[in-house]
Amino acid sequence: MNTQSTQVKLWTTDFILLMLCNFLLFLQLHMIVSPLPAYVQDRFHANAFEVSLFTCLFALSAIAARLYSAKALEKGLRNTMIYVGLSIALLATLGYYFAAGIVVLLLLRMLFGVGFGMSSTAFPTMASDIVPVKRMGEGMGYFGLSTSLAMSMGPIIGVTLLQGQGFVTLMLCTAGVIAVIYPLSYSLTRKKASQHDQVTHIGAGAVPTSAAKGEKIPFNRKLILPSVLNGLLSITYGGLVGFIVLYGKEANLSNPALFFLFNAIAVLLVRPFAGRLYDQKGPKALLIPGAIFIAIGLIILSYATSMLVLFIAAFIYGVGYGSMQSSLQTWMIQIVAPSQRGMANGMFLNSLDLGIATGALLLGGIASLTSYTDMYRYSVMFMIVFLLIYLVQGKRSGGFTITPHPLLEHTHISPDKEQSSNQTKPSNDSNQH
Repeated sequence: MNTQSTQVKLWTTDFILLMLCNFLLFLQLHMIVSPLPAYVQDRFHANAFEVSLFTCLFALSAIAARLYSAKALEKGLRNTMIYVGLSIALLATLGYYFAAGIVVLLLLRMLFGVGFGMSSTAFPTMASDIVPVKRMGEGMGYFGLSTSLAMSMGPIIGVTLLQGQGFVTLMLCTAGVIAVIYPLSYSLTRKKASQHDQVTHIGAGAVPTSAAKGEKIPFNRKLILPSVLNGLLSITYGGLVGFIVLYGKEANLSNPALFFLFNAIAVLLVRPFAGRLYDQKGPKALLIPGAIFIAIGLIILSYATSMLVLFIAAFIYGVGYGSMQSSLQTWMIQIVAPSQRGMANGMFLNSLDLGIATGALLLGGIASLTSYTDMYRYSVMFMIVFLLIYLVQGKRSGGFTITPHPLLEHTHISPDKEQSSNQTKPSNDSNQH
């Protein structure tokens, strides 16, 4: 029946715990991303290039760690990635207190990137394992909400703590957030990751994966396009994380960090609808209008002369960002085999980090030559490039509908065909099991 797919339970205890762990992991990251440049400038009198290194070296170390983590997850080392990653991140954070020079702080930032890269790959991979495949768009949309909210709330909390209590308090609060993840993830790591085996045996017959055979899993070239698109989207966000406070000074805005609050509100409102729309229509229904919303939000932001205009720009940007990011992540998960979900999530997060780092460097260079106002107007070009790449690739491939991996394809049937499909398949499925 058509109601069968909608009755598959999504909000399990494990799923909620995973969302909370992922939220806290990204919250502690973004609590320190925005205030760190101001601290480095005040404490070490660093120049613009030295400040940019904190973003770039962190991103590169996180990317390197995820390349290893993806392979480790394929080998079943999920718990190791979580606890070792959290421990490295915690020790690096506490080490900020003893950093007497900018070189030591840079090394600690790179070490933190390694720990963050390991643990941040494991949680979304676990989520994609337990989300029902018939509700993958909706489930990963909700899960992605934890990342987006953390990215929106973290800068507000971090800037407030730095300005009000100082860097030491900010560091201790960040370390405390990491420590809370340990007990929350304990019940999750006690369970075996058996979903891969379950998924590979659904449908017409069992299809062994490369991981099950012990073979080396090759790189999936289908992940390149959504990774590039996610990187372009993240470049615009890098300009916001890195320079919204400085732009506020230029535009005489009293509290520009509130941009992230209204961005978070929009993301919170749009994600549930975006996930369902993805399941029904695919990524095209969200990526094209989402890119337009992003561009409009950035243009309005560049003309902001009051907090009200800033809030409107933040909300419009959040609508676009909230719908696009979860769509890209779900897209990447759907087109790979279950054993490659670690690779897919790793590439999604790598393109996110690389985009933010590129945005901070490239847009910062534009701002130094022009102004922060012009910088946000120029950043609209990345959404134009986004649309051109997506539209051209869609025409070249003969359509914009993605093809799920064969192991999952049977679960992505259209609603009007589901009833007849369920009536014809039970006998075959029962024979196979």
